[in-house]
Amino acid sequence: MLKSRRFRLKTFFEEYSLDAVLFTDLRNIRYLCGFSGSEGALLVSRDVAWFLCDSRYTAQASEEVHSAEVRECGPVRIDTIAALAEESGLSRIGFEASHTTVSAYRKMAEKLSGVELVELGTNLDEIRICKDAAEIELLGAVATLSSLSLGAVLRHIKPGVREADIALELELEMRRRGAEDKAFDFIVASGVRGAMPHGRASDKTICSGEMITIDFGAVKNGYHSDETVTVACGNPGSRAREIHAVVKAAHDRAMDAVRPGISCRDLDGVARSYISDKGYGEYFGHGLGHGVGLEIHEAPTLSPRGSMVLEEGMVVTIEPGIYIPGFGGVRIEDTVVVTGDGCHVLTSADKELIVL
Repeated sequence: MLKSRRFRLKTFFEEYSLDAVLFTDLRNIRYLCGFSGSEGALLVSRDVAWFLCDSRYTAQASEEVHSAEVRECGPVRIDTIAALAEESGLSRIGFEASHTTVSAYRKMAEKLSGVELVELGTNLDEIRICKDAAEIELLGAVATLSSLSLGAVLRHIKPGVREADIALELELEMRRRGAEDKAFDFIVASGVRGAMPHGRASDKTICSGEMITIDFGAVKNGYHSDETVTVACGNPGSRAREIHAVVKAAHDRAMDAVRPGISCRDLDGVARSYISDKGYGEYFGHGLGHGVGLEIHEAPTLSPRGSMVLEEGMVVTIEPGIYIPGFGGVRIEDTVVVTGDGCHVLTSADKELIVL
């Protein structure tokens, strides 16, 4: 499996006439060789790969790293990379420019004086854009864990409870169910705070009749989940119900439109045009969604500026919203995997308006 993932580097070797690619971004390293630690580098040539770490991670690497030779480095890792380049005749090495600091680049240039360093941009991260079967299984498992956790926490939502308390209960429930971490700082935005798309949980107490937007996710085995529901604490009133219905319909239309070959821009337009037709276009300011995987935000980007076309195996969020300053807001989000003829939904929390 890991060899097949590294095969995706072939186009970079050919396009840039490379002898090797040096990876320092830990998510790309995990994707390509399996290492889950917090320090290391991966040097991949056309035929061989070397994982480089110091003595703190040698034992871990010997258990986790596959299809790559583990090399223990001294205090200056670039010296080991330089030695490998010399002994293997690597004269042109690509590197992750978007994940490399200026000081790190200067050190590479100094130590690899006989090697031509080739900058590879964020498009190198796109080797992860289409998920394989193993990744989809992991993404489905963490999405299920996250959805079930929310279901167990909804009973805590009542007047007088702080948004922060709901976020804490949700994180604890995820941990009980096996999550390694939360995917991001949860958004719990009630009442007028619902107008903030990124309204992180605060000390505000929930009041009767308010809508509460909850954007949440977990991490397990390195993979992330992302899901949003908007629920009501008591009767939310007719305007809030109308807004929820519009967002839900836009969400459903976009979900039905997901398929290989549709552009990210056009998919965004499915939801955006519906919301605009209902008179709320000015209140939907962000993109429809984004990729999810070893990062919570990955390619592709679903927005009016999205230039990519969906392919089978991509995992993306569908998350339209309406945010009205001084009133509140609604967002509804699912994560889906693009299939041969549509999509399969990974998240499972109820997206109908739940009145608690």
